[in-house]
Amino acid sequence: MFDALPDRLRGRTVRRTATALVATLLVVTAASVVPVGQQLVVADQRTGETVIATPVHENSTVALNYTHSVQKTPVLDQYTVRDGGFVYTRMEFQSYGWGLPSRSEVHEVNGTLVLDDPDWRGAEIHVKPGRVADHELVVDGHTFDLVNRSNARAVTLRVTDRSLLDATLDAI
Repeated sequence: MFDALPDRLRGRTVRRTATALVATLLVVTAASVVPVGQQLVVADQRTGETVIATPVHENSTVALNYTHSVQKTPVLDQYTVRDGGFVYTRMEFQSYGWGLPSRSEVHEVNGTLVLDDPDWRGAEIHVKPGRVADHELVVDGHTFDLVNRSNARAVTLRVTDRSLLDATLDAI
């Protein structure tokens, strides 16, 4: 391509091309490390592979909807993103059964048992999505089929920094 150019132009063109390439690499590298917010990352516990990554912010709502395996009734576990982690804020269920709170202060709302402000905070949530339970992840009103996304394998949910590059790619 450059063979038809005189030597002085060929050298200048190669230098400009190399400079532009280096500048582009520097911009992309900087964008990949500059944090511009947070994201919820759902990762396969065995492989570490990210199965879901979605933007979140302080006070985002993260919920797990599933069917109780014994009672066959719906359960909602709701968390709020706070300080780079999770605060368990609400549980809703329709009947008592294995793994559901039986000694906590629960009140009834339209036939649903509600536990407000369970006493739990953490950096990670570990979930084993099940085909019978049909786990769904709801982040700020956006629903993800957790069973299909994870192939029913155990996952870990965590909040991480979101880079400028991630935000830019999401916007495209």
